[in-house]
Amino acid sequence: LRQMGAARRPVAFVGSAAARPMSSAAMSSLKGDYTIVDHTYDAVVVGAGGSGLRAAMGLSEAGFKTACVTKLFPTRSHTVAAQGGINAALGNMSRDDWRWHMYDTVKGSDWLGDQDAIHYMCREAPAAVLELEEFGLPFSRTEDGKIYQR
Repeated sequence: LRQMGAARRPVAFVGSAAARPMSSAAMSSLKGDYTIVDHTYDAVVVGAGGSGLRAAMGLSEAGFKTACVTKLFPTRSHTVAAQGGINAALGNMSRDDWRWHMYDTVKGSDWLGDQDAIHYMCREAPAAVLELEEFGLPFSRTEDGKIYQR
């Protein structure tokens, strides 16, 4: 969250767009046959894929008035379309360990990646993926109902 001056409301920069500080009362005006209503938000999240929806939920849970804007229905997002690309040591298809994912990620970065961040990401990934599943993200399933992994 970035403070935009002492007299202004806070504005969150999330994704590729920013909220614009406005007066506390929503303003409306008539343009032709359409009524345009200005809204005020503390944060605007652009994109409703897995990351965008999770960011919007987190901001909202933290008490921020949040808007989530997307051009697609959430189940058509890239997160769903590319779900095979979500890597987490779930062990649904074979024996797995987050440390193996960490090694592969560090090696894939030619040892230039931030190893503390990679460590955290790989260690926390199983819980994050299971949280997305709990929220209803439509993962492909194995015949016994587990999240399909390649």
